[in-house]
This record gives sequence, structure tokens and C-alpha cells, in this order.
Amino acid sequence: MDRQALDEALADRYDADERSRRIVSRQAQDLADSCRIARDLGYPLSVEDVLANLDDAPEEHTLVERWNWWLGALDLSHGGYERFRVRPDVAGLDQSE
Repeated sequence: MDRQALDEALADRYDADERSRRIVSRQAQDLADSCRIARDLGYPLSVEDVLANLDDAPEEHTLVERWNWWLGALDLSHGGYERFRVRPDVAGLDQSE
């Protein structure tokens, strides 16, 4: 997982501020480093995988909401993904976006 490439791709694709992109990129890197995706789905996590899954989230969702939507689905199907979610209240993100 190339964290910088992901941040740049998120900037190009989503209307998200730098802080949100940085947080999601960091969580994606942590997820990739954990090898959970490789173990559960059979392939290493890539920038393209992250973008494809974020694109599946409801269109009106913010970047962080998209990330949490995807992680929630992974947690429901495989378990153990809750720790990679972003807590907007802890991250200091405005939840009224």
C-alpha cells in the first residue's frame, strides 16, 4: 500500500479536506500492514481496492463515512475490522458536513 498515492487519489476523487484524507490514508496503511485483507480476501490491499470499495458507499457520504461504511461491511462479513474505523469525534472531524 502506497499511502501517499492513496492520499493523492483520494484528493482527486473525493471532495475531502486534507485532514480527512490523511486519517483515512493512515487507517488504510494500518489495515494493509495488518494483512487482514490478504488473510480474509486472498489479496494484499492496494490503492485501487480502497478506491473501488469507497466508491460502493452511498454517494452522499463524506470520505470518512465511506471508509467507515466499507469497514462496517468487512466487520459484518469477517469480523475484526472495527479497530480500523475512524471515530469522527476522536479525530476532531466536524460531523455536520
